[in-house]
Amino acid sequence: MNLLIILALIASTQTWTAKSPAKYVNPLIGTEKMGHTYPGATVPFGMVQLSPDTDTISYSVNGLYNKEVYKYCAGYQYPDSTIVGFSHTHFSGTGHSDLGDILIMPTTGVLRLNPGTADKHKEGFRSLFRHDNEIAEAGYYSVFLDDYRIKAELTATSRVGIHKYTFPESDSAHIILDLVHGIYNYPGKNIWTFLRVEDRTTITGYRQTNGWGRTRTQFFAIKFSKPFKNYGHKSFSDNTIYKGFWRRFNQESNFPEMAAPQLRAYFDFETEEDEEILIRVALSPVSTRNALLNLQQEAPHKDFNLYRRRAFEEWDRELGKIEVESLREDDLTNFYTSMYHAFIGTTEYMDVNGEYRGIDQNIHKAEKFINYTTLSLWDTYRALHPLYNIIQQKRNSDIINSMLAHYDQSVHKMLPVWSHHANENWCMIGYHSVSLLADAMVKNIKGFDYEKALEAAVSTANNKYYDGIDEYIKRGYLPEDVSGNSVSKTLEYAYDDWAIAMMAEKIGNVRIFHEFIIRSRNYKNLFDKETGFMRPKLSNGSFKKEFDPLDTHGQGFIEGNAWNYSLYVPHDPNGLIKLMGGKRKFSDYLDTLFSMHLPDKHFENTEDITREGIIGSYVHGNEPSHHVAYLYNHTDELWKGQKHIRNILETKYKPHTDGLSGNDDCGQMSAWYIFSAMGFYPVAPGSTVYYLGSPLIVSATLNLENGNKFRIETKNQSVNNVYVKRVILNGTELDFPNITHYDIMQGGLLVFEMSSKPN
Repeated sequence: MNLLIILALIASTQTWTAKSPAKYVNPLIGTEKMGHTYPGATVPFGMVQLSPDTDTISYSVNGLYNKEVYKYCAGYQYPDSTIVGFSHTHFSGTGHSDLGDILIMPTTGVLRLNPGTADKHKEGFRSLFRHDNEIAEAGYYSVFLDDYRIKAELTATSRVGIHKYTFPESDSAHIILDLVHGIYNYPGKNIWTFLRVEDRTTITGYRQTNGWGRTRTQFFAIKFSKPFKNYGHKSFSDNTIYKGFWRRFNQESNFPEMAAPQLRAYFDFETEEDEEILIRVALSPVSTRNALLNLQQEAPHKDFNLYRRRAFEEWDRELGKIEVESLREDDLTNFYTSMYHAFIGTTEYMDVNGEYRGIDQNIHKAEKFINYTTLSLWDTYRALHPLYNIIQQKRNSDIINSMLAHYDQSVHKMLPVWSHHANENWCMIGYHSVSLLADAMVKNIKGFDYEKALEAAVSTANNKYYDGIDEYIKRGYLPEDVSGNSVSKTLEYAYDDWAIAMMAEKIGNVRIFHEFIIRSRNYKNLFDKETGFMRPKLSNGSFKKEFDPLDTHGQGFIEGNAWNYSLYVPHDPNGLIKLMGGKRKFSDYLDTLFSMHLPDKHFENTEDITREGIIGSYVHGNEPSHHVAYLYNHTDELWKGQKHIRNILETKYKPHTDGLSGNDDCGQMSAWYIFSAMGFYPVAPGSTVYYLGSPLIVSATLNLENGNKFRIETKNQSVNNVYVKRVILNGTELDFPNITHYDIMQGGLLVFEMSSKPN
């Protein structure tokens, strides 16, 4: 046999095993184009997300929104050539932004307290860097700052960011602490900044901002491994008229209290060649005292390598909850990077003593649960939290308890919509927190009060002044002339109402079940038989006349169009199919969606939709379509869905810096990949059913919290064998394309037999 043929056969059958899952994480995936994520140092679900920021462009220019700022949602852009410093809080793949707190930058030479600009970097404290000198791993980041010949290394615990800077010999080494810096900055965002020099190695302080979270306060404590010899600060844009009697002091140099709306401080050192300075930065939502407590309990010593090793081990433990074999190493990189992304969006938000700042801005103490923040629920209810209900059950229970605490503290008596850092920012539509509660309840997740959850869900769904709810309840739909994006809102409210009905059914509340199961059918009120689409209605009951089902603007939809959103009835696909004329017509609709062309003009002004996330007119780069390929399971042509799922897995996720086809949205895009690569997906959270698709992996073992193992195996797996010939669960062949949550949780074996031909 020809040697090339032998080598080809060997390559075609080789599988890769994730013996150390953290090894396959690539924190640089998704750092380009749309500001997907940040490549820094964090631990799973950590409060600290320590990362390089590559620019500080303003949110607005001449009073108008600056479209370029969208690229910097996570603070880091791979194509950039300069770094302005390393800040401690970031969002992962959001379509809007905030944070970027407590930026630190080491420098040498002339002290500069302005970051400068990328094209004139030597006029500021930023530095050139090269990707050849950049390392990004799970729990660790390193880069060489060319302008200062300083090696920067970062790692973290949950509440403490740990920096190690290796300096050249210098009698003018500086550590700059920038409290002006932030992500999505604009004049007036900083309300107040404050610093105290406790001693020559310890400083404390806080920053208050008015941004996406409009009343946000971040406390911190910083410990240097070496005493600084001098220090000082400069305030920027301080237009305060009243200066008080502080004016008697020279506050800018070696004065131990610093306060201003915009403040940058510096700390001077003398260094020898290759001298290391370690900096530990602890965060707290409550006080500087608690920040010092967090520092003492989580990072009491100066052994950087020990913290780095512990962070890696923590990642390996969490990522090891799913052990995967694949045909290609790139697939392992995609899979475990997706898990990495899924575990950095939602973050702890409390101190080691259990204290945290609540939505009412008062200090609370979490009793028997860990308080979490960064809940991008319009995105993450779809797959991220269902994933947690399989492999992070205790954590998801804590997240739900955090949401119920939010409800208790809310003056609106509502569950969170999109909350972060003791703030509700009201971003996006629906009340999808109820989906999380329903999904956990029907799947018997323990650790929270089911009756209280239903109470909170009903209160949220009946808040009549929230986003057109009053009109929705009265009419059974939301009129477009009353509230924009009315079709999307009506469809999502209807799904959420179904989720509440499932909660009520779970605990036997017949009255609430009937009320909300009826509301869940409201999607039917916007279906236009003439066009075959969901279509906006006006308050007079007529359909809006000007209607383009391809356009994403002014048509009653948000981040989508009628072609995609008309399929958003995850809770009643059979009812939708009946509206659309039966299985044959429904299948034809799906075929057209995946094959037609969507011209750029229909989405060019929508930041969240870009060409690389589109197949035909199907928009994978945005969440409302994530269940669509699985709807083929309700037709007589399941194989078409299998083909599209594998195509999405292969083309919309790449192990590159621009490897994501849309914002990761706090882990939702990644959760879709994790589920789909394993061969199943939660089309309707709030149900115990998972739809089967076309697995990409060779095998996967889910190590469950109850001690059981659920194993997935594929036979005849290859790049070309994208179709499922048959599925066997625990020795019994399935005659329907789904499994249940109970099948998974009791452990067992699910086998897919793959084929190159449709079944």
